[in-house]
Amino acid sequence: MKKYIPLLGLAGLLATGCNENARQVGEAEETTAAAADSANLGPALQSITAADVLRHTTVLASDAFEGRAPGTAGEDSTVSYLTRQFKQLGLQPGNPDGTFVQNVPMVGLTPQPKASFKAGGKTISLNFPSDYVAISKRFVPTIDINNSEMVFVGYGIVAPEYGWDDYKGVDVKGKTIVMLINDPPIPSPANASELDTAMFGGKAMTYYGRWTYKYEIAAEKGAAAAIIIHETEPAGYPYEVVSGSWGRENFDIQKANKNMDRAAVEGWITQAKADQLFEAAGKNLAQLKQEALKKDFTPVPLNATASFSIQNKLREIQSRNVVAKLEGSDPKLKEEYVVYSAHWDHLGKDETLQGDQVYNGALDNASGTAGLLELAKAYTKLPQKPKRTILFLAVTAEEKGLLGSKYYAENPLYPLNKTVANINMDVLNAYGPTEDVVVIGYGNSTLEDVLAQAAATQNRRIVPEASPEKGSFYRSDHFEFAKQGVPALYAKSGVVARNQPADYVQQWSDRYTANDYHKLTDEVRDDWNLEGAVEDLQLFLRVGYKVANTDKFPEWKPGTEFKAKREASLAAPTDTTQALQ
Repeated sequence: MKKYIPLLGLAGLLATGCNENARQVGEAEETTAAAADSANLGPALQSITAADVLRHTTVLASDAFEGRAPGTAGEDSTVSYLTRQFKQLGLQPGNPDGTFVQNVPMVGLTPQPKASFKAGGKTISLNFPSDYVAISKRFVPTIDINNSEMVFVGYGIVAPEYGWDDYKGVDVKGKTIVMLINDPPIPSPANASELDTAMFGGKAMTYYGRWTYKYEIAAEKGAAAAIIIHETEPAGYPYEVVSGSWGRENFDIQKANKNMDRAAVEGWITQAKADQLFEAAGKNLAQLKQEALKKDFTPVPLNATASFSIQNKLREIQSRNVVAKLEGSDPKLKEEYVVYSAHWDHLGKDETLQGDQVYNGALDNASGTAGLLELAKAYTKLPQKPKRTILFLAVTAEEKGLLGSKYYAENPLYPLNKTVANINMDVLNAYGPTEDVVVIGYGNSTLEDVLAQAAATQNRRIVPEASPEKGSFYRSDHFEFAKQGVPALYAKSGVVARNQPADYVQQWSDRYTANDYHKLTDEVRDDWNLEGAVEDLQLFLRVGYKVANTDKFPEWKPGTEFKAKREASLAAPTDTTQALQ
């Protein structure tokens, strides 16, 4: 029987045939290119091993490295080890001045605070650091605030695009403001059990919910002290994480104005102490939290006062980022850069403790630093180098507020409008292979599309993070690149472990967060399974290699807060000046 296609006609048939041929040719070219990539990547992929990840992690997390705190002998050991490893791999110095380091000038501030509240005729004593932490980032030896009026400012947010102002109608200059952590969880008008996606990203945290923003706006408003009420669930970590970090030496980048434009005191209080304060002031904190979810919320004077006295022990520190380079093979594209990053620092050593004194930081982030070294090794095994230059950047002082990555992003060794992407690693997988890959900040950039294609080669899929409201996107070093407009990828092993019960990963993660995260017990363990870490590193290798060879830059997706910055950067002439440190 004849098959008639009366509507198509001869021209249509010819066009269809041509299109089909073109499609087949295109697919064949893609297949050929993919096969070539796989052949070139083979030796590099095979070079990444669990044994080497464990070896580097064990060294970096050993007691001899004293917890890798910036400005200590532990930093010296860490920088020496990383530099030696990069040299042995045959990589070039990453700093154009011919060294493997970028100096990061910082100030160390060790607070000795005293604080008290007065409300309803009562004096509320505060024990440091179990009830509160308070520091001053001003580079001065003494801070005194006496009987400062206290004001509750809800979530402490000014967001014109949402019609939101928690400071409306109240001058907080010289006052102590008290505020809630995270974004306001505003219920959806259509379904009160869900969050309104039109307000503060719905379930996902925006930068307004990040504690760094809250202190920034407090300083802008002239507050003398800014205090955040800690709550474990919305914060995403227990109070011990705050007290463990803030209760010891803190750091900031050296600035000419000595940070005098910041609030004199920045701090946290436990929810229990906040309840005690509000009760003494005749206020109901739970009720005020509900009021703070409304656009018409106005600050609430607490009829209470706060007093702070902080003795600041100051020291200047020359910390270091460690950076190595694999120069690209293309004469033109080698002037463009893909940056892999991981922070080498942890919390150091606490000599006031009995017994174990070292915060070894094995997973956080000796593991990620080990992964950086493994990726550096893998790139040296490529039969043909990528077209663009690859930078391996181990940054300092992530635990002190992303300071190393912030300094690099504000003082880049290579122009940021020639930096095509950042791929960041923070805490590798020690629980085994997974069927999925979690993208922190899902939906932000086209790097996810590259990641999805690479994950498919491992029979894996990419998924959003389960708790975007915890703001993990703002809590690691990729964020400082993103703030400057550079597309950044922060991905981790997924939540569905291969050949394990459905809740295996969740239980493992919960145990780590509760028992080991930022605690003395974050040490190398015999029961680790680093095969998942190997899969992830192989995945990051594929992504970086693809980005380093493709014609088109990765892009921020429409609606992301970093897109405009990137477009302006790419439109501007390249700044060839470099901060040679």
